[in-house]
Amino acid sequence: MKPDEPTDARWTNSLGMQFRLIPAGEFVMGSTEESDEQPVHHVRITRGFYLGIHQVTQAAYRAVTGKNPSHFKGDDRPVEQVSWDDAAEYCRLLTKAEGKSGVLPAGAEYRLPTEAEWEYACRVGSTGRYCFGDSDAQLAEYAWYDENSGSATHPVGQKKPNAWGLYDMHGNVWEWCQDWSDAYSSGVATDPKGPTSGSARVSRGGGWSLNAGYCRTASRDWDVPSYRDYDLGFRLARSVP
Repeated sequence: MKPDEPTDARWTNSLGMQFRLIPAGEFVMGSTEESDEQPVHHVRITRGFYLGIHQVTQAAYRAVTGKNPSHFKGDDRPVEQVSWDDAAEYCRLLTKAEGKSGVLPAGAEYRLPTEAEWEYACRVGSTGRYCFGDSDAQLAEYAWYDENSGSATHPVGQKKPNAWGLYDMHGNVWEWCQDWSDAYSSGVATDPKGPTSGSARVSRGGGWSLNAGYCRTASRDWDVPSYRDYDLGFRLARSVP
């Protein structure tokens, strides 16, 4: 069930990037479809956070770094061919710039969402394969994937958003998350952030080159932090001080 929207639910930064306040809450994480998505377990998110309503675009990436490594060029397309290290550096640079200018509230910072935060924000209380239910036939209304993408990324925000107004949570490009990859544990997890070290970082959401199964809400992928690909980008989170 979608909670009432608070008066401060929307926030826009100096680059015009729009964010949605994701309130604290609880949800059921994972699925029984793949072994790496098990066990299904309860998660508590105790602090609200802001999440970008769009994947980071090439224009927004270039505005901070002066670079655009993307294979599929277009200012409104998601930036891709960025590693986890690249995404983390982008967060650091933008936090520094907007902290200095006063755009960011004191104590706030940009970061990648945790894997649990990402799935929580995607689900908005749903329990099915996708944010809208279980129908693969309906996925094309929400996602760019192998059956409708034309083998390329597309400008962000062209498909239907989820119930919290977040676009492209399914498909277009995979999105790096904060966590090192690890197996889930049973029992209730409170604000899980994954292990403190590892060899691969998690990404979520699926991408333009993949079938519907990879775009499911619970689907997980992981790569070494230096890995770059045509279907791998990121979405910003912003802490609430």
